Amino acid sequence: MEDLVIRDADVVDGSGAPSYRADVVVDDGRIVSIVKEAAAAGCQRPRAVRELDAEGLVLSPGFIDMHAHSDLALLRDPDHSAKAAQGVTLEVLGQDGLSYAPVDDRTLAEVRRAIAGWNGHGDDIDFDWRSVGEYLDRLDRGIAVNAAYLIPQGTVRALAVGWEDRAATPQELDRMRQLVAEGLEQGAVGLSSGLTYTPGMYAKDAELTELCRVVAEYGGYYCPHHRSYGAGALEAYEEMVALTREANCPLHLAHATMNFGVNKGRAPELLSLLDEALAAGADITLDTYPYTPGSTTLAAMLPSWANEGGPEAALARLSDDDTSERIRHHLEAIGSDGCHGVPIEWDTIEISGVADPALADFVGRTVQESARERGETPWTTARHLLLADRLAPAILQHVGHEENVRTIMRHPVHTGGSDGILHGAKPHPRAYGTFPHYLGHYVRDLGILPLEECVAHLTSRPAARLRLPDRGLVHEGHRADLVLFDPRTVAAGSTFEEPRRLPTGIPYVLINGRFVIEDGRRTDELAGRAVRRAPQCF
Repeated sequence: MEDLVIRDADVVDGSGAPSYRADVVVDDGRIVSIVKEAAAAGCQRPRAVRELDAEGLVLSPGFIDMHAHSDLALLRDPDHSAKAAQGVTLEVLGQDGLSYAPVDDRTLAEVRRAIAGWNGHGDDIDFDWRSVGEYLDRLDRGIAVNAAYLIPQGTVRALAVGWEDRAATPQELDRMRQLVAEGLEQGAVGLSSGLTYTPGMYAKDAELTELCRVVAEYGGYYCPHHRSYGAGALEAYEEMVALTREANCPLHLAHATMNFGVNKGRAPELLSLLDEALAAGADITLDTYPYTPGSTTLAAMLPSWANEGGPEAALARLSDDDTSERIRHHLEAIGSDGCHGVPIEWDTIEISGVADPALADFVGRTVQESARERGETPWTTARHLLLADRLAPAILQHVGHEENVRTIMRHPVHTGGSDGILHGAKPHPRAYGTFPHYLGHYVRDLGILPLEECVAHLTSRPAARLRLPDRGLVHEGHRADLVLFDPRTVAAGSTFEEPRRLPTGIPYVLINGRFVIEDGRRTDELAGRAVRRAPQCF
């Protein structure tokens, strides 16, 4: 007998087609048969060792988080309910050009410091890998959900060039090409960049194009956090489209938003740009999270010249009064490249996490609020936090626009990505709520998308971008990465006040045919593994 039959489910299969009622049979981690209600009339229904009554529940493919920052969280927290409870069965790591492979001892220490605001310092992690393949092998020891990996271009540049703002030499460019090729051969699905983060932002288009040529040779895709989501955002999107078309490389735009006051209501202009490129043959997808605030580190707001040379050099500049005043002027008067070319508004910068417990009183308050209470300027407060917490503070940045969020999520090439930072005392609720928030708030409550269409955005479309032929659909032969949710009650539990509350209305989640959520509770299954790109050129 087969392992499991899920009876009388309303199947939303991920294709965008209308739902249908069926029994779905799972065996040895795969979907082995689907018996639709009409076909079952008058004949014996399928049987299995276990039968699950899904009356009133929607059965869909597992959700794919196209933009995740769980690179250390998956190793640190075997439970990982933040994602498993949402129905996420696969996360894409290595985002925004900075992660933990490939590295050597020097760059590992530098990267750990640079993105401590995303993942913590990692003092509780045994960093027993250096290459992409070794990191994926570490994931294969057992994790809560499946994970794919993008090679981080900023980390590659740190390894081959360093943290200096200069062009790579021909020899250094060759080394970067080699590192990217090796990572793809070892199973990475593509390349990411963080072009408002150092050192990745120091790369010119010609350098990025050469790396994208390598990615294209291996059948991967390029996922840039591009050079601006504020002033010059449309030009930054256009730059990425042109660059990848030159390299003949598929493009996936990370957290594709139009933020800050300069971009209010301008999402249609972005979509027009993309539609024109798609009509001309470009291969483009994008992801978004269904919230208006962004989330990153306080140090990311600094002008790039202040971060040149790496974290220790940035701390030295912050410690110098004259240089600190130059930084303040760039932030507040000019608009630093780290803040997307827009003069910073301190009342939009909320501290969401710190590494030093002595600074916990700053969490949950804007820099403006804390400065007022301390009787000092906002920059004095921000500088204090950066120095005292050694660049680790994480922030929420309240600069988004709801009409842009709704417009972009309707586009046919849209996929879901949480951009979820799990570190910090008060993280962005998107880390715990993105996927049920789509289904509950935007589908059921507002009707922004039909249910079948939204599920396709969260399942088959990302699977197609990742070139995973046996995931993202409820089809016979596909892997049994499945979610059962109640369309009447599914909702994000997380809020900005209580960001770690788990969602409601998702009683069952299976990964590789094993229950990771059962009766609404996390089991002890570590059913996830690394999902590797096929190891051959295309």
